[in-house]
Formats: sequence, C-alpha cells, structure tokens
Amino acid sequence: MTMKFKIAICDDEQNQIDYMASIVASWSAHAGHNCEIRTFASAEAFLFEYEEDKEFDILLLDIEMKNMNGIELAKRIRKDHNRAEIIFITSHFEFVWEGYEVDALHYLTKPLSAEKLTQVLSKAADKLSVEPPSVVISCDGETLKLYESDILYAEAFLHYIVIHTKDNEYKIKEPISVFENKVSDDFYRIHRSYLVSLKYITRISRTSVTIGNATLPLSRGKYDDINRAFIEHN
Repeated sequence: MTMKFKIAICDDEQNQIDYMASIVASWSAHAGHNCEIRTFASAEAFLFEYEEDKEFDILLLDIEMKNMNGIELAKRIRKDHNRAEIIFITSHFEFVWEGYEVDALHYLTKPLSAEKLTQVLSKAADKLSVEPPSVVISCDGETLKLYESDILYAEAFLHYIVIHTKDNEYKIKEPISVFENKVSDDFYRIHRSYLVSLKYITRISRTSVTIGNATLPLSRGKYDDINRAFIEHN
C-alpha cells in the first residue's frame, strides 16, 4: 500500500545525514511510498522548523549531538503528544533505557547498517498505517478522543473516574467498570478503584503497583495474575 510520509533526519555529521537520506530514499522507492525527507544538522535546527510544522511521521535522531541531544529532543517532541515513530541512532548503549520514556521504536548503532535501517523503516510504516487504539470520553461538555498509549491509569471516585494521562487528568461521570470495557487488554484492573496500563508499570509488589510517581494499591490475590499479565504484555 502506497503511503505518504514526512521523515526527518537529525544528525550533526553531514556524511551520516547523506548516508541515511540515501537509504531512506532507496527504501521509499522500493516500497512505493511517497516520502518527503527533511534533514537537520542540530536539534535546534529541527525545532525551528517543527514549531511551524509538527506533521512529521518518522524521526531519525542521532543521540550524541552537541547542545541538545537526541533524547532531549525526543522528550520535547513528546510534550506535544506527537505520535511520530522515533528511531535513535547511537554509538553507545547507555542511553537505551532513556528511550523508553519517549516510546522510541528502535535503536540502531553506528556504523549504521542499511539493511537494518530499511527493516526498521518498514516497521515504522506498518505501525503508522494502523490507527492506534483510542477511547472516546465526554469531559466538561466536550467529546474527546484519548489514545490508549497516553493513558497511565484510571481512578474511581463514587460515580466518577479520573483518567490520568502523561500530561493531563480527565474527570468523567462513568463507572470504572464501563470504562474498563471500552479499553483493550493492555489495561488491567488491579483494584476495585484502579485500572492501569500494563505498558507503564515500573514495579509490582505484593500490595502495590507503581506507575511513574504513583503507587497504587493491589487487591489481595491479584499478585500472580498481574505479574502474568505484565510478562505477557511485555
């Protein structure tokens, strides 16, 4: 299926930019996609254009750039809920764990393999061709669509629930059981008052589950089930 993508390459070495651009162009032609390739020699140069046009689909970001590095740039982009697929290019593995914070698609190491980059570009295209799971809610007189990948957990208060996302909270008048039926199996009911995203769990104990800075109660008897669900999901 022919698709149109806007792809950014951000690296402070011109020879790397030229090399990646040639691979992207070759992949695009072979796959039959229509790709606009934009190149930037620094994170700051990318952000200058990004402030005017945020419609990028795939980002190839060198991590070890001067001033603002690729990880910092990715965090800045994610603040805008940008759903672009991020591919990091790096010479070192110590940055890998930081990539989970920005939901990076993949890490590629230098010297860069054309075959591996082509495979990852195809993976990015496949993901972008599918509308990500979402849920529609009514909040403060508005109808909103929340992507499941942005939801951390939902918390019940009597006849209301509060949906906690990466950057906001939404209070809606709906039982948590109804909301639970709207979302996918990527969520797990850890307690009568809490429904959590398996994706964002960082710690599970016998009595609690940790997501970001929040430590939530785990109902008695659910420890084995939540561990099994977490392992299967990840």
